Amino acid sequence: MTPESAILLIYCPDRKGLVASVTEFLAKNNGNIVSLDQYVDAPKSVFFMRIEWDLTDFAIPKKKVGEYFDTLIGKKFAMNWRLYFSTDTPRMAIYVSKIPHCLFDILARVHTGEWRVKIPLIISNHRDLEPLAEKFAIPYHFVAKTPETKAKSEEREFALLAEHKIDFIVLARYMQILSEKYFENYPNRIINIHHSFLPAFRGAKPYHSAYNRGVKVIGATSHYITPELDEGPIIEQEVVRISHTDSVADLIRKGQDLEKIVLARAIWYHIQHRILVYDNRTVIFS
Repeated sequence: MTPESAILLIYCPDRKGLVASVTEFLAKNNGNIVSLDQYVDAPKSVFFMRIEWDLTDFAIPKKKVGEYFDTLIGKKFAMNWRLYFSTDTPRMAIYVSKIPHCLFDILARVHTGEWRVKIPLIISNHRDLEPLAEKFAIPYHFVAKTPETKAKSEEREFALLAEHKIDFIVLARYMQILSEKYFENYPNRIINIHHSFLPAFRGAKPYHSAYNRGVKVIGATSHYITPELDEGPIIEQEVVRISHTDSVADLIRKGQDLEKIVLARAIWYHIQHRILVYDNRTVIFS
C-alpha cells in the first residue's frame, strides 16, 4: 500500500525564502517530501509551487495541517493555497450528448483502475448514450433542454450535482452552452474538450471545415470552462499531421483519437492536483 500523502498547491508574490520556508515547515514536523516542483513567472513576479509529502510520521494531525500551514506560513507570505490528500477520491460528473468516444474512454480508464476517481452520475440532453452508462452501472440522467426550459433544467442538474457531492465536471463532447451559474459554482472545475487548436474551426462540422481549407495539421484542446466561450485556461493540447490523401472520415477518426487522449491527460492532471490557474493561464506541474 502506498503511504498517504498531502499535496499543497501554492501561488503568491515572489520573494526570497519561499521554498526554504515551506520545506522547513515540513522538516520541523517530520514530513518526508515526496516531490517538489516550483516555477516563477518573472515578468509578473509570481511564485508557484506544488509540494507533496508523506504523512506517515507527520507531527501535525491531518485535520489541522491546513490551519497550521496558514497560520505559520500562508498568511506571512500572502499565499493562495489549496491542500489535498492522496487518499481522497474525487467525485466526477460527466456531461454528454450523442458522441460516445470520449465517454467510453473515460469509463474504461475508471473501470480498469487507471484513475482513482468516482463517477456518481452521467447527465445528458439526449438518451443515445444511456446503454453505454448501463454497461458500466452508472446512473444516467436525461435532462432535456430547450431555450424555454434551460433555466429549470439547470436547476435540476444543480440539485443532482449537490446530491452526489460532485467535485468537478467533465464535458465529454456535451453540445450545450452552460449558464454563468455553472462557472460561479464550479470555478476551474469544469473541463471541456474542443475539436481544434482554439479558436479555429468552431461549429458543428469542424472536420469538414478543416478539410475544405486543406489544413496540414489538426488538433484538440482541453480547457477549463469560463463565461467567455472557448476562452478558458488551456490545460492540454495535441496535434496530428494529415495530408491531401486524408478524407473527412480520416480527419474525424484522427481527430477523435486526439480528443480522447487530450481530455484524458487533462482529467489526469486535475485529479492528481497538478494544475494551478492564474490570470486565465495554467501552470501544469510535472
